[in-house]
Amino acid sequence: MAGNSQRRGRRTANKKGATVGTGGKGRRSLEGKGPTPPAEMRKGHAKQRAAQARARKATGRPAPRRGGPKGSSELVVGRNPVFEALRDGVPAKTLYVQQFIDNDERVRAALQLATQRGDVNLMEAPRPELDRMTNGLNHQGLVLQVPPYEYALPDELSAAAHDLGEDPLIVALDGVTDPRNLGAVVRSVSAFGGHGVVVPERRAAGMTAGAWKSSAGTAARTPVARATNLTRALEGYKKEGITVVGLAADGDAELHELAALEGPVCIVVGSEGKGLGRLVGETCDFKVRIPMPGGAESLNAGVAAGIVLYEVSRRRA
Repeated sequence: MAGNSQRRGRRTANKKGATVGTGGKGRRSLEGKGPTPPAEMRKGHAKQRAAQARARKATGRPAPRRGGPKGSSELVVGRNPVFEALRDGVPAKTLYVQQFIDNDERVRAALQLATQRGDVNLMEAPRPELDRMTNGLNHQGLVLQVPPYEYALPDELSAAAHDLGEDPLIVALDGVTDPRNLGAVVRSVSAFGGHGVVVPERRAAGMTAGAWKSSAGTAARTPVARATNLTRALEGYKKEGITVVGLAADGDAELHELAALEGPVCIVVGSEGKGLGRLVGETCDFKVRIPMPGGAESLNAGVAAGIVLYEVSRRRA
């Protein structure tokens, strides 16, 4: 009841009692932490990134892929596909071999390649287990597990170019769903000194074993970035001063007429059938067309990207 001073914990005066001190933490927080390290040693500093880029260029190592979303693990099944994947340098984690398999020429060659590479685990498994892994596909006793691809982030491609002191040259793919086309574009970007490829996260080809094979090994040194929203990624490039150029059959100018290709540029290539999406097309600074006097209506993404990359490389040279 009110005024009951016998109640436990009840305060009967306004004067505060003793309080707990900081234990000296306040004084320690004011102490200095020593001299500031050089810029080259500070994580995330532009000079540190430039030094790392120079070191990578001198040693031929690809730029690290940090923080990008990973793809899903993939299985390559069948004796010929597994052999070709190992022969073409597709990254592989484990080669599953059926117990008591008929040891023909393709099986022996696949096992030899996996052993020579040294980074592929060999696992023996009964046929029912391989049937379960492949959902009943005709695996012929060989199953190759390809690890998830580690995608870069779109802004990492332009950052790597700036760290090397070069104008960014990036290719973005809009609605390209054939992994072989993606691999061909990666190969062209590598051949003409580009800094990477950007693909959307949805409704687009990813870096599968087929894409790796089409890239002819260049995917090991040319990063592929995945964008949650391609339009937003292109707008980010524009804010960095990169000109976004879309390829379209109804482009306002022909390829050779565009002077913007000589500077930092992101080339956007659409699918062969539908071309560029509406929002992506509206985001482009320019739309250009490739002259085709032979009368063909369109080119696939790999061929179109190669033509534009050659034109950019010719001008920059």
